[in-house]
Amino acid sequence: MERRFSGMTVIVTGAARGLGRVAAERFAAEGANLVLGDIDAEGLEAVAGGLHEGGHSVEAMPGDISQEATAVALVEAALSAFGRLDITINNAGVAHPFQRLAELEGATLERMLMVNVMGIFYGLKHQIPAMERGFAEAGRTGVILNVASVAGLVGAPLLSAYAASKHAVVGLTRSAAAETARRGVRVNAICPAFTRTDMVAGFTDAMWGTPDDAIGRIVSSIPMRRLGEPEEIVQGMLWLCSPENSFVTGQAIALDGGLSAV
Repeated sequence: MERRFSGMTVIVTGAARGLGRVAAERFAAEGANLVLGDIDAEGLEAVAGGLHEGGHSVEAMPGDISQEATAVALVEAALSAFGRLDITINNAGVAHPFQRLAELEGATLERMLMVNVMGIFYGLKHQIPAMERGFAEAGRTGVILNVASVAGLVGAPLLSAYAASKHAVVGLTRSAAAETARRGVRVNAICPAFTRTDMVAGFTDAMWGTPDDAIGRIVSSIPMRRLGEPEEIVQGMLWLCSPENSFVTGQAIALDGGLSAV
């Protein structure tokens, strides 16, 4: 396997499951040292332990990404354990059940903003200086990839609070990219549509009919008429973080089966 990230240090948040877990496995397979974060300490240790057994260098840092101290701890762990920070995948996030905007409680929006927006904000706040120092002192470029959603690019009926938070993630991404473009840091976002993860399983479990019926209704507006697969989304992560893509910054890339095209 190609080892594009050999010797690099990568932070992945939300690494206990779903896209974060697959991303951790793929970056490790391509030679990266990992610092993994998740609020689920037990699940995080299971992922980190499996990677350790495979001979990979991994540090596990459980914590709540909506708290600034967690962002600080992740960056400090990368610098302490490996002496550098090259790439961050800001993946941790939450969603809410399908519900009309007029029926949402304010607390639902507050939670979306605290986890999905403040979590990314705190990450950027502490990841950027570490990467800028690496560029100034050693000429190493850094990459930050924020996991947004196609709901950050278009309207999302019944997911309005989630969509608002993901639009904010796209705004933070573009603003940070413009600020850091000449300081050796690239900042992009990926915007997946519904993907076969625990988050989507939570949606379908709450819907009427069989799981297949629920998935059929969810994908009815996607031109490919199917869910994305985690490996497909992670391939996009790897591509955007690859050193070969040194001219890509400030972008919000839809990985959505054509949803945002119609």
